[in-house]
This record gives sequence, structure tokens and C-alpha cells, in this order.
Amino acid sequence: MKLNKTNHSNHQKYPERILQFGEGNFLRAFVNWMIDKMNKECQYNSGVVVIQPLDNGLVHLLNEQDGLYTVYLNGIKDGDVISEHNVVDCVTRGINTYTDYEQYLEVAKNPDLKIVLSNTTEAGIALNEKDCLEDRPQSSFPGKLTAFLYHRYKAFNGDKSKGLVFIPCELIDRNGEKLKEIILKLAEIWSLEDEFKVWLQEACTFCNSLVDRIVPGYPRERIEEIRIELGYEDSLVVEGEPFHLWVIEGPAWIKEEFPAHKAGLNVLVVDDMTPYRTRKVRILNGAHTCMVPVAYLYGIDTVRESVENPILGKYIRDTIFEEIIPTLDLPKDELENFSNAVIDRFKNPFIKHQLMSIALNSTSKFETRVLPSILEYQSRKQELPKKLVFSLSALIAFYKGERNNEKIQLADDTDILNLFKDLWKANDGTEDYLKHLVTEVLGNERIWKTDLNQVPNLTEAVTDYLIKIDELGLEKALQEVL
Repeated sequence: MKLNKTNHSNHQKYPERILQFGEGNFLRAFVNWMIDKMNKECQYNSGVVVIQPLDNGLVHLLNEQDGLYTVYLNGIKDGDVISEHNVVDCVTRGINTYTDYEQYLEVAKNPDLKIVLSNTTEAGIALNEKDCLEDRPQSSFPGKLTAFLYHRYKAFNGDKSKGLVFIPCELIDRNGEKLKEIILKLAEIWSLEDEFKVWLQEACTFCNSLVDRIVPGYPRERIEEIRIELGYEDSLVVEGEPFHLWVIEGPAWIKEEFPAHKAGLNVLVVDDMTPYRTRKVRILNGAHTCMVPVAYLYGIDTVRESVENPILGKYIRDTIFEEIIPTLDLPKDELENFSNAVIDRFKNPFIKHQLMSIALNSTSKFETRVLPSILEYQSRKQELPKKLVFSLSALIAFYKGERNNEKIQLADDTDILNLFKDLWKANDGTEDYLKHLVTEVLGNERIWKTDLNQVPNLTEAVTDYLIKIDELGLEKALQEVL
């Protein structure tokens, strides 16, 4: 039995107040899951029209199931392992712009429409100057959206009450600002009237946003087990973790237009999302990045095993709470609650997160995610954060490319791999050479955007830890640090 509205007794019909570009796993397990919760728990009463932005997509499956699908949330919540599921029914229909472009434009005439959401991948918010207003459809997401907005502007004769709120979810910084900039550029390229540009500026609100939820997606390996449990066939089952965070940078009235707080959702409407982005990059991404070389050389392969190991778990937790949190400016309780949630997420028994999958381009990740914490800690406390510095030494050891006499499959830019290969090949086993090696690495401005040898005592500290890793092995060297 296929899931659809004829066999789902709780199916509701909602007015179409939201336009969504993208039908992939993340939007369905994050944004649509939230809207469904808002509909059911605080009478939000909003349906979602899903637009397929690419030629190949899933809206035909959505339409076959009348917009219904099942979300499984698997992980750790408040210290307990949970697995729960529910049917999401806020999607009213899906439209493929490549086969139903006129139907897509008709949505622009809907007076109830209020919000535009999107997740078209990081490459989606990009200018394509070859797009034209007359295309059916335009090739880019901003092109399609600009044509839609112009059609709406004309349909309502420039009525400023018919402007829309845009909340993009693409993982690029200042995503709303960049989307607005491209739309205005296309309006200029297409020689659209100045009044339309004024309408865009004054009637429409473009928010920047930051999203956070791990969504593994379709549970292919256990779909038969799920079908038996559910009692129906669902081609769009999607799995996600319980944790969710959506930070929206915009005016306070967005809370009334999108009242997620009334459903108890972790959605924050703020004046400036910068501290929250910094928090995520430094704590979640930073902990991942400094964990990889330490845990992998220790002999462990996954994130969960790392945090559950008594020694490594203490190292990771102490690094976050003692050395990263003190460099951030949000309230301490917020930072600690977020960090505890991160530890729970790392322990998720439903996700097997390989350390080597995080190791791609580790040097650039270290430069953006971990190095700022080292420098900020040194600036604030006039001393170096020992555990973060140890992770830098472990990173240099990791790029030797060996673990227990087995080759590590390093993945980074060729010139960076060659730098480490040449430096380690010339290693004569002396402490003087290791200091030379560290000096060469820290002085490489191609990696760090600066000469790290200029940071007080950093060269000496990294060298000291690298010597201990080289002579004692990672495990004993780490125990000394702790």
C-alpha cells in the first residue's frame, strides 16, 4: 500500500502560503518537518508549494504520494537514545518548472503567498547572465525566482503588501544578501523597470540564515524493515537527527510571520547571526577538525568511538569547554548547552561518521575552524591553549601519511601534500629536524594566511608536542597533555 491522502486519515488541506525551491532530503527533514509541527501544534495553517529547481528531481514522487512522506528522527535527546517518526503533510503539491512552467508562474498570483524558502546547494545562489526573462524556464535558481517575482509584481500592479519574505537555507555566508544582490543584478540585465527594483527593495525582505541538522537521508539499507514497521510503502522516507537549529537574521516581526517558537522549535530570529555562525564553526566543526588527527592516530576510525573512548572523550570535551568556549562571546550557558548537544550528536548510534570522511582538506579546515580559537585564546589569556595546539602537532604528524605502518589516504591540494611529503621524507629523526619541519609548516602562508611562527611560543609548543608524538606515540603523548 502506497502512502497517499486516501489511506492517511489525518491528511489536512492548508492554504498555500509558502513557496519552496528544492525537494531534497534536507528541506523535507528540516524545514517541512518544522512547518508540519507548527501546523499541528500552533495552528500555523500553511501549505507549501514545492518547486523542483533542476530538470531531474523528486516532485513526481511527492505528487504520487499527495505530498505526504515519513520523517524518522534517530539519535540522542536529553541523554536518551530515541527513534521516532511521523508523517509530514504540509506539502500541497510539487511543480516541475521544466514541464509545468506556466503553472509555476500562476503561483505568483496567489495573494496568500508570504514566504519563499530554498536549498539549491551552495552552487545554487549564483548569477547566470545567460538567463533571460523569456526563458521557459531560466536555468538558474535566481533566474527562475526573478521571473516569478516580476510576474507577481505585474499581477498585483506593484502592490507593496504583496512582497515576500525570503529565507534561503543554502550553506553560504550571508545567503539572503547574496540572493537579493543577484536578483537586482538580473533585473538590471533584463532592463526591467525601476519601479520593480524599488518594489524588490521596499516590499520584499531578504533574511540571512544558518541551518543545522544532520540528515543522512533515505534509509536504503533498512528500508524493508521500515516498510514492515510502517505498514505502507513510502518512496520518500527521510532520516534525520533530533537536534535542529535555525538562526534567521531579520526583523523581529518575522517571529509572527513564522511563529516557530510557539511550537517549541529551536528557531532564533536575531539582529546578527554572526555569533551563532562563529559558535557552530568553532565548536561543532572545530571539534570535528581537531578530533580527526588525534583520534585517527590514536587508532580509532569513527566520531562516535572517539567521544566514547575514556581518554579521547575527555580530550574532546576538555578542548571544547576549556579552550573553545572561552574564545566566544555568547552567554556561557548558551555555549555550554550547545556544546553538550554537540557531544550527544557525536554519540549518535544511528550515524557511523568516519573520521577519514572529515579529513578531506584538513589543513584548510584547521585554518578556518580551529586556528581562530588558538589565536583568540592566546590573545585573551596571554597563553596558548594546550589541547588545541596538540591537535595542530597531531595534524602535522597525520600528514606524515602513516598509522601503525599503514598508509593513510591523505586528501588535500597537491602542493600541500607535496610540501608534507618532502618535509617528512627528509626527516633524520633528530629533534632539530622536527623543529625545522614545524617552522616550515607554520611559516607557510599559503595554508595559514599568515606566518604562525610569529605567534609567541607557538613554534616551540608545536615542536615539543610533535617530538613527543614521534617518540612516544600519540596515545602516550596525549595522556601527558591531559
